Formats: sequence, structure tokens, C-alpha cells
Amino acid sequence: REVQLVRAYISYWRQAGSKFSTRYMAETLRLRAGLVKELVDGFALRFDPNLSSEERASGDAKLVALKAGLAQVNHADTEEIMAALVDLVLATVRTNYYQGTEENRGEKIIFKFDTSHLALVPEPRPFREIYVFSRRFEGVHLRGGPVARGGLRWSDRMEDYRTEVLGLVKAQMVKNAVIVPAGSKGGFVCKQMPKDAARDVVAAEGEAVYRLFIASLLEVTDNRVRGEIVPPADTVRYDQDDPYLVVAADKGTATFSDIANSIAVSRGFWLGDAFASGGSNGYDHKKMGITAKGAFEAVKRHFYEMGHDMNTTPVTMVGVGDMSGDVFGNGVLLSRQLKVLAAFDHRHIFLDPNPDVVVSFDERKRMFALPRSSWDDYNKELISEGGGVFPRSARHIDLSPQVREALAIEETSLTPEELMHRILLAPVDLFYNGGIGTYIKASTESHAQVKDRANDNIRVNGNELRVKVVAEGGNLGATQAGRIEFALAGGRIFTDAIDNSAGVDCSDHEVNVKIWLDTEVNAGQLDEGERNRLLTEMTGDIEKLVLRDNTLQTHLLVREAQAQSIGAVVDGYAALIASLEAEGAVSRELEQLPGETELQRRKALGLGLTTPELAVVVANVKNRFKRLLAALPLTQQPWAETILRPYFPAQLVATRDPLAHPLANAILATVLANESVNRCGPLMLRDLAFEHRIIDTEVVTAWGQAWAALHLAPMFEALDHDALVVPRDVSQAVDARTRVMLRTVIEGVLSLPAEQAGAGGMEELSNLFAQPEQLRQLMPARLDADNHGGLSSSFVQAWKAVDTIESLAAFLFAAVSVQRPQGMSLAEFLHVGMLLREQAGIDTLERGLKLPAASKSQEQLRNYALQALRRTQQRLLLEVLEGSRRTGDMQSAVRELTAAMGLSGGYTQPTDLEQAMLAVWSLSEGSSPDRLASGTAATTVANTVANLA
Repeated sequence: REVQLVRAYISYWRQAGSKFSTRYMAETLRLRAGLVKELVDGFALRFDPNLSSEERASGDAKLVALKAGLAQVNHADTEEIMAALVDLVLATVRTNYYQGTEENRGEKIIFKFDTSHLALVPEPRPFREIYVFSRRFEGVHLRGGPVARGGLRWSDRMEDYRTEVLGLVKAQMVKNAVIVPAGSKGGFVCKQMPKDAARDVVAAEGEAVYRLFIASLLEVTDNRVRGEIVPPADTVRYDQDDPYLVVAADKGTATFSDIANSIAVSRGFWLGDAFASGGSNGYDHKKMGITAKGAFEAVKRHFYEMGHDMNTTPVTMVGVGDMSGDVFGNGVLLSRQLKVLAAFDHRHIFLDPNPDVVVSFDERKRMFALPRSSWDDYNKELISEGGGVFPRSARHIDLSPQVREALAIEETSLTPEELMHRILLAPVDLFYNGGIGTYIKASTESHAQVKDRANDNIRVNGNELRVKVVAEGGNLGATQAGRIEFALAGGRIFTDAIDNSAGVDCSDHEVNVKIWLDTEVNAGQLDEGERNRLLTEMTGDIEKLVLRDNTLQTHLLVREAQAQSIGAVVDGYAALIASLEAEGAVSRELEQLPGETELQRRKALGLGLTTPELAVVVANVKNRFKRLLAALPLTQQPWAETILRPYFPAQLVATRDPLAHPLANAILATVLANESVNRCGPLMLRDLAFEHRIIDTEVVTAWGQAWAALHLAPMFEALDHDALVVPRDVSQAVDARTRVMLRTVIEGVLSLPAEQAGAGGMEELSNLFAQPEQLRQLMPARLDADNHGGLSSSFVQAWKAVDTIESLAAFLFAAVSVQRPQGMSLAEFLHVGMLLREQAGIDTLERGLKLPAASKSQEQLRNYALQALRRTQQRLLLEVLEGSRRTGDMQSAVRELTAAMGLSGGYTQPTDLEQAMLAVWSLSEGSSPDRLASGTAATTVANTVANLA
């Protein structure tokens, strides 16, 4: 067993990147048995539960001394191997080595590592890692944080399965920005699978090993019993309580969730059948089609931005996958306009050069309903002329004129690998990857760097693609460098983590609902049958909640990408990346983010970050906010319930308080991070923190206060509902207006003294905005929304509400702190404010301040000018209130004040941002528009602006 222990560490290091082979390390150590015995003794001192704490404390010292003495060995490889093994033992925080009795321990050995600071393993280094070593199988489970989620994969990469899992967990960390847990991923390999075994033998061995792997993970995981943490028996722990372990389906384990849950239940694990999502009492992802539906939210966004209506106009497509697969099969049934010209999986190549959209859709639907299918099951009589289904085992495939024309191929015959390569290069609308493998890399990358040898002869470079849109329903379909290269060449692409996040999002909702309902089951308030009935009834609501995340996230990324043509925005992202890097929240090298020089080069070309790069930055911003916000007592805030409630299905919270959920604070932190970033963009939140000299989490919580107090959710729901229906120029205009409005109301909250920003101070505002009719009465006679025909009434009213709130914002929050005349309602007070804006020409100045900024510094000056204009409006309103005490009439007081200041004629519409800012500073000094025309006044104000800069 001691030999097995050392072999386990050797095998792990080999997977983690050792340059030495397992055999060479074993042969080297066999010659140094004394050193190996010292290593094993050090391990025993650390982990033998029968030793006293004093004896165990000597284990670290023994291992450190062993490493220090290795310089005397006088053999470089021995020194390096032994030093690595010492580091691995010291990084081990738990093991099953001493669990049970000597008679029943078996040969399986499990280590739980803290690899977060272990230089031996490549970055990104996970928060925790479990490694299982057995003669029958091996496996790893990597977690990005204490609360983490992701699938378990049955891998066929015997030599480097950890590398495969590490790549997946990196993507999972980005994907999980939309949910409570951080990313995790696991994988196992079967080491005793018979060669050329029958399908049922392979399936049986895979399931048996999966059972062993699941049990192994639980053997070193804490349990929770009646609210108390129960560690594994006979286990010494060098980490904190760690009970949150959940798994999900992945390649090769799609039907295994019930198996995992049965093991968890039989062991009394606290999560019960919430341990593995998607089981018989959970949400069947293939039946729901949730992953594919999420990916097609990204597809719809791409084609909408191109002005291509997928509901009425055919979309030509090539793809990877077949109709038996979840992601591919469901995906190609989500639009009746798809023309699948070519597709391939691991068995066949399907060619249909001129498909009939109706006939081909019906045939795909028929195949998807079959228990098992391949492209060979496609009715050949329904394939267009020149097409067919060809085995990948063929020596060569003759190509018809129709196929050559459809795929732009000159050759008349190609090998299957050559043909698949050319399919990926086809000049079509969409490439949809619903399969397994990496098919796109950058021209600067070698195939060896991709580490997917099976597809080396098929793979293409990003700058060679002639497709308009790439959608990644499957994981790791492209390298990040390949995505960036395609995007820089004008292609439309997000990342796999964005496109297929709906699956893990659905799993997270499922587990969080089960955790909540199970507290009622355990308390005898709900029986299990009723719980399962509720879960089934909420399927549709869960789907809508999940797809909403996909819709909002892709909407944000597209708008942020479009803004990259503005130099100030590029500068802002450069500063944001630098600050994230300085905090250790992101690594440019690992995430393949451009350096300052590259960003400035792109800026000069009118470019900036691509959507794949923005996806990484945005995810890291969200993950950072999640982490920081989760440490705050968010559920104690008066607005918490309003923000948290929409996360759950309406049926669930109709009779339950969402703040009573066991994970309420963590879920609220996730919702706040996602909603605020999706609505405001990451730069606004950072800029507001900088301008107000506060930490950025305060800006996020101010967003939460404003969102709740002003009842913004219904108007944004109306805008979201038609987001892919209204003309694109309308969508962009509305998005710009909502950003301005949100910045204004967040600043309004931040301007309030702490005692007035609480529940009492915001109550009157909340009561006013709870009544949509009150807001409609405050709307100006005509707004921008009235200039566009063909829009739904709900969209128009929401657009008008956005404009009205933004116009009122300067007075909204002043109303909380200003002493109004007795008997004056808040609505009346706001009417006076609107009259003042009109008489003083403030609307004109605000339009001027919305003109484009030429640089990041001018962008900041514009924001200072907006703050100054808000303060000036509040000062003028106070003067109106004072004047009304003399005249007894508010409207007369407004006219008196504006006349005295020479503002009756208003302002001429500024032609550029600088002119608008000068006008604002003039007004803030009490100057008239006429005085602004004089050189002295203009110079004075210009100096003021320069000093502020």
C-alpha cells in the first residue's frame, strides 16, 4: 500500500505536467528507497488520525528537512522528482489513506489538494482538487471556489485527461459568472477496458467506474447533518469545512445523474438528489433542449445585429454533430429556416447542397425522436440532388457539382478528413458546433498546442473561416486565440462559455430550488411527492429564467463590442484590465487578453476588444463582484427582497419569502453582480466608483437601491421582450438612453446622506413609482419614442418612462432631502422641476452632454459636468421654493428666477461636447448664455474645466 501511495503521487504529477514518464520516475525512486521511505513517513505523520496533534505537527518539519537535504543527492532528476513529491504531500489537505480498517481499505487512494499556490501545476490553478488513483481507473475533480459546479466527463484521453479537464474548468469559470457557484469540472478514465470490447461491455465498465469515482469524491467531503458539519471518519483535515460538492452530466455521463444521486442518498449526503442535477426528479436537459436554446439566443443576437431575420429568411449552415445528440439535435430544430448544407460526426459526413427548409426540418425532427440514430438514418430520397451520407472510413469521397458549388470546393474528390476541413471553410451563414473536439485555432498556434490530435487534419485557422457566425454549443470547439483571430477578421463569435452556459445555469436553479424545498421536506412541512410535482410544474419558468440570462449577457457583449470604435471606451477597458490584473483577479497571459501596446494599436485602427475578449473581461468582473458582495450582509438591506425574488419561479415565491432560502445571501450577490453589469456595463460601475471616490461594490448596491425604489424591473422587462423585434437603430438608441438613466439614478442614490438613503428616505419615491399612471402624468408631451412607428405600446411606454425618469432624476433624490411646502405632494414637486428644466433650457444642455467624447479624460469631464448640472438644478429648485414663499406661486417663481438669470431664451443646441460642458459650467456659476459668449467668461470656465481634469 505504501508503494501504491507513491505511485499515486507520481501518476498525479505526470498528469499535472511532469516532463518525466511514470516509468522513469518509478525506476529512479527504486534506486533511492531510503529517501522514499522518509517521504512516506512524513506523509504518515501528517495524516495518521491515531497520532496526537503534536506528533502530526512534526510531519511538515520532516518533509521540509527532507527537501532541504536533497541537494546532497548529486543526481538532478532524483532531486527534482523527490522535491516535487514533497511539495505534493505538503499540498495534500485530505486523504482516504487511513479510512476504515486495514482489512477493508482496498487499493484505491484519494488525495484532496490545495493546488492554488502549488508551482508544480500549470495555471490556472484550482481552489481545490481531488485526485483518485486506482489500478482500475483514475480521475480528477477541479473546483474554482468553495461553492462550485460543473460536469463529470468520461474521458478517453488516458495520457492527459487532467489537461482536458483543466481546459474545461477554465471555460466553466467564465460560464458560471451567471450562477452562484464558481466553475468546477471532473473527469475519469477507465484503465482496464478490454480492447475492442462490445458496446455493452464498455457501457457497463464506464458506469461501474463512474460509481467508484462518485463514491471516492464523497469519501473526502464533509457532510452536513442537522445543520452541523460532519467530517469524514478517520480523516485528518488541513482545510476548512467544505461540504458543498455537486456534480452534473457531461460527455459520456449524460444518463448517470440518478446513479450519482442514489449514491449520495445511500451515504446520507446532505444534498440528497440535489447532488447531481438532471436526474429523474430533476430537469432533463436534452428533453428541455436548454443548452441548445441558450446557444441559439446567441445565434439570434448575431443575426439580429446583421439585419437577418431568422424567422423569415433562410440561414445556410454547416455543423459538427448529429441528430442523436442533445446540443446539435435540439439546436437544428430551433429554427425552421435552417438549411443544413453539410455536417459530420465521428461516424458519417452528411451533404445536402440545396435542402428544402420544410422537408429537411421534418426529417431532422423525425430522426431526433428515434431512440438512437446517425446521419445514415436520414431518408436518402429527401436529400437534394448531388448530396448523400458518406462513412468517415471511406478512402475518398467523390463530390458532385452541386456540393462543390454549395461549399465552394474546386476538387472533384477528397478524403473524408480533407472534406471535413473544407466543410469548416464553407462560405455559409452559420457554423454550429454541437460536437466534441477543437476545430478552430489561430494561425499563430500549432496543432500540438491545441492538444486534440484526433482533429489535427480537420482543424482550420480563425482567419481562414468564410462563415459569418460561429456558435459553440459544444465545449472547446475553438481555442481562444482562434476566436479572437476570427473576430478581428470580422466574424461574429462569443465563446463556448457564453454560448452553452444555459445547461449549468439550469442545473444551478434546480439545485437551489431543491435545497429550499428539502428544508421543508426535512421539517415535515412538505412531502417528497409534492416536492417533485412542484419541480415538474416549474420547468417552463426555470427555462425562461435561464434563457433570460443568455439573452441579457449576449446583448451586453454586442453593445460593448460596438462601443470599441470609441477611443475613450478602449482606454476605459485598458484601465479596467490593468486594475483587475493588479488585484490578481485576471491574468492577461492565461486569458489571452491584449497588452497595452496591442490595445493602442487596435485603437488607432478604430478597433478595441473583440467579443471573445470582452466575454472574459465581463465574466471576471462579475465573478469579482460575486465574491466581494457575498461577504456583505445583503439580505439585511430593505431592497434585498425586490432584487432576489425574480431569481426564483413565481410559483415558488408566491407563498415563500425568498430571503428565507439557506443560500439567500450568495444568490443575491450573484443576481446583483449579473444584473448591474448586464444593465450598466462594467465601465460605468468602475467610473462611478472612481468619480465618487468609493469602492465599486457601493456602486452596485446603489444600483440595487435605485432598481428597487423606482420599480425599474417592469419597464426593462417590456424593453427586453421586444429587444430582437424592434429596428436595430431603435434598440441602440434605447440602450444608450437606459445607460444614461441608470447612471443618473445611481448617482442620485450616492448623493443622498446615509440616513436618507435607507428604507424611510426612499419610501415616498417607491410609492410614487409603484403607480405607472403617476409616471405617465409626469411625461413630457412628446419624447423620442413618439417619432418611431410600428413599435408595441408597451415598448413605447417603457422607452418614455426611461426618458422621463432620466429627466426627473436631478429632482427625484433632492425630493428625499428637501423640505417641500406643506401639502405639496412629490408628484407636484416633480412637475415644478420639469417646468424649471424647460424654462432654463436644461434639456438642451443635457442633449449636448450626450455628444461623443474624444478621449477617456473628456469622458470623465463630461461625467463631472453631468454631476454639476444635477447639483445646479437642485440649487435652482431650492431658489424656486424660496421664491414661492414670497409669491405664493411656484410657476411664477420659476419664471422670475429664469428671467433674473437671463435664461428665458434658453441655450443654443451645442455642436460639440466641449461647448456643452462650457455652458454647464457657466450655468453652475450663475452665468447667462449671453455672458458665456464673452471671451473672459469662456476662459474662466475653461480654466475651471482644466483644473477639474
